[in-house]
Amino acid sequence: MSSQPIEHRFTSQSTTLSYFEWNADAPGRVLLLVHATGFHARVWDQVIARVNGTRRIIALDMRGHGRSARTPPYGWASFGQDVIDLIDHLDLTDVIAAGHSMGGHCVVQAAAARPERFHRLLLVDPVILDPELYEVEMPSLAPSDHPTSKRRARFSNWQEMRDRFANREPFSRWLPEALDDYCRWGVLPTADGDVELACPPLVEASIYTGSAMVNIYDRVELVQAPVTVLRAKRREGPREDVMDFSLSPTSPGLAARFKDGTDDYRPDLSHFIVMEAPQVVADYLNGW
Repeated sequence: MSSQPIEHRFTSQSTTLSYFEWNADAPGRVLLLVHATGFHARVWDQVIARVNGTRRIIALDMRGHGRSARTPPYGWASFGQDVIDLIDHLDLTDVIAAGHSMGGHCVVQAAAARPERFHRLLLVDPVILDPELYEVEMPSLAPSDHPTSKRRARFSNWQEMRDRFANREPFSRWLPEALDDYCRWGVLPTADGDVELACPPLVEASIYTGSAMVNIYDRVELVQAPVTVLRAKRREGPREDVMDFSLSPTSPGLAARFKDGTDDYRPDLSHFIVMEAPQVVADYLNGW
C-alpha cells in the first residue's frame, strides 16, 4: 500500500469536505471508509496499512471533523448526505464501504439512496439501536450540558495530547500507532502556536444530543448489497451507563434486518474496534 495519501477538497451544495485518497489509479473496487463521531479520516491508517495489495482507498473527514469545514447542521441526515455527495462527486461504483459507529449509520443512508453503487458494506459497531428504543422519548439535553462539551480542547502539540491519553481508557486499549494517528491528525494549529481539537467539543456534543435517536430502519430495508455487522461487547446494563462509549450500541438483530446480512459478534472487543483491532477490519476488506 502507498503509505502517504493525497488530500483533496470538494465543495458540495452545503459544505466543503476533505478526503484522503490512496492509490488513485489502482484498478478494481474502491474502499470507502467513514469514521465515527469525534474522529477523522486518518484513524483508518492502521486498517489501511493491513490491506493487502494495491487498492484505491478513500477516507472522508465528515463536516465538523478533521480538515473539513465546520458547517452546521451536525445532524446525521447531513452527515449521510455528505457521504452521498462524495460518492456522486467522484462517480464511485462497485464500492466496498466500511463505516464505524456514526459512520456505519451514514453508510447505510448512502447505500439505501444509491444502491446501485455499492458492492458490500462493513458496519463496524454502528449506532443503530434496538428498534423499540426509538419509540422511547428521551429527555432533551443542550449540547453545552453534555459531558463531551467539557473535554479539554487545546494542547501545546499533538504529542502532549497523546501522552495525556495513553494510559487512560479507552485509549490504553488501542494500538499505540492508532493513538498516534488519532492525535496527530485530530488537531489543527492555533494562531498562537498551540493545537486544538479539529472537532470542537461543543460540535461533538451537539452530534450526540441531536442524532442519537435517528431511526433509519426504513432505509435498512432498501440496502441491496450484502452487509456484515461487526459488533463489539454488548451494552447490557441500564440506560444510566450510556456514557460508557466502549460498549456496543448496535442492535443484535440488525444484521437480520438487511436483505443479505451477516452478524459477527466479538465480545472480546470494545466499540473502538478500528483503533483497537485494525487487523479484524482489514481481514474483511482483504477477503472481499
